Amino acid sequence: MINKKVPGVIEALEGVSDNMTLILGGFGLSGIPENSIAQLVKLNVKGLTCISNNAGVDDFGLGLLLQQKQIDKMISSYVGENDEFERQMLSGELEVELIPQGTLAERCRAAQAGFPAFYTPAGYGTEVAEGKEVREFDGKMHVLEYAFKADFGFVKAWKGDTAGNLIFKGTARNFNPNICGAAKITVAEVEELVPAGELDPNQIHIPGIFVQRIFQGALYEKRIEQRTVRQRN
Repeated sequence: MINKKVPGVIEALEGVSDNMTLILGGFGLSGIPENSIAQLVKLNVKGLTCISNNAGVDDFGLGLLLQQKQIDKMISSYVGENDEFERQMLSGELEVELIPQGTLAERCRAAQAGFPAFYTPAGYGTEVAEGKEVREFDGKMHVLEYAFKADFGFVKAWKGDTAGNLIFKGTARNFNPNICGAAKITVAEVEELVPAGELDPNQIHIPGIFVQRIFQGALYEKRIEQRTVRQRN
């Protein structure tokens, strides 16, 4: 069985360079590849195109890359929690492509499955469909969307083995599964890394065939993006 384990985040990100396209998992701050993002900041790579559901917050997640002006373009679905993102977008410093959330997920999954493109009704008749091919199916208009083409994909899982098999926990099982295999190289960071064969096959969410590098993560903060509590009586 192929051993996908690398010693750590430094080795996991070997080959990342300026002007690459990256896909990153996570929803809000749940299930984001914290260690990989921190290493991208240290590498100081520039001119990045980042594909992710959102851009983190000002001082965490992809917000750290935005602070350092490392991202030239964001392809996202929701970006409402990041003031620096808003500032850069409105000033023209950051190119932004906003797409429907389901389309974002499906463009990742299409890349994972090897489909070059697909038709979806989402976005028809809006700015999303401008300049794109449209076609009617069963009396309903659909927009042609293309699978993403990315150099590296970064995901965060709860548990994995040295063969690259992954198990996600709770809501961290968001965009991460679709991103595995959607780039030329998928890097998985996990909270717990075990030898191959120790995971229950019935519990595995993503098989190792979709992962090229895996490492044991550390020092996860797991921040809560919005804390809402009931008022005391």
